[in-house]
Amino acid sequence: MKLEATRLPTFANGVLQVWKRSYLQFKRFWLMNFFWIVLEPLLLLLAIGYGLGSFISDMKGVAYVDFFFPALLCMTSMFVSFFESTYGNFAKMTYQRTYSTMILTSLEPKQIIVGEILWATCKGTFSAISVALIASFFGHLNSFLYIPAFLVIFLSSFVFATMGLLIMSMVKSFDGIIYPTSGLIVPMSLFCGTYFPLEQLPSVIKYFTYLLPLTHSVALVRGMTLTGINWWQFSLHLLFLIGLSSVLLRWTVDRITKKLIL
Repeated sequence: MKLEATRLPTFANGVLQVWKRSYLQFKRFWLMNFFWIVLEPLLLLLAIGYGLGSFISDMKGVAYVDFFFPALLCMTSMFVSFFESTYGNFAKMTYQRTYSTMILTSLEPKQIIVGEILWATCKGTFSAISVALIASFFGHLNSFLYIPAFLVIFLSSFVFATMGLLIMSMVKSFDGIIYPTSGLIVPMSLFCGTYFPLEQLPSVIKYFTYLLPLTHSVALVRGMTLTGINWWQFSLHLLFLIGLSSVLLRWTVDRITKKLIL
């Protein structure tokens, strides 16, 4: 009984230690990280939201830049969490042998995996919050509804962080990460209701996009902060993200645990 009572805090402490290691590494090179996780999305906001958006009178009843901004936050968190889980963790596992060293300590494989996913999730969420705070000087982030929206972004980041770690466990080299990036992540950033409404897509493609997690993230954040969303739609989008994250997490833990033990 005593073992069961202390199991969860012990597990959480191991996860926190893995998270803290990645955080300290990030802290050493925070300025370098700032340019691609914050500055690049802001340039996209200026070029697309204000530049291209100036030629569009409105989008679904709002200014185009306001329509685009919630999607930009979701895309930013997707790219950052996914790339952190793939490229960063592939280097740790293959070249730096970080996982091999960790497994020699008291850490369990599951603690290492969850800790890395949690770090990539936090980094993706942090990037979206940073972009939003800077964009507030342009008149964005003008609603308290962005606070619960960032919880959705955290869940979305968790999905892409887990997906990235799963893909990392399957590839043989850095080049192998290019294929899921070009074939899945980039198309999601284009066709999941980010730059234009899903209604503009052909029917077959439109319904296919509902199988992609970014579609649900964008719909939730945009609906919560801008256009409104009913509870039925909110529940469906949220359940999809929660269900997908659960499936991906279990799959990822099983695959990487076998690689670490064997």
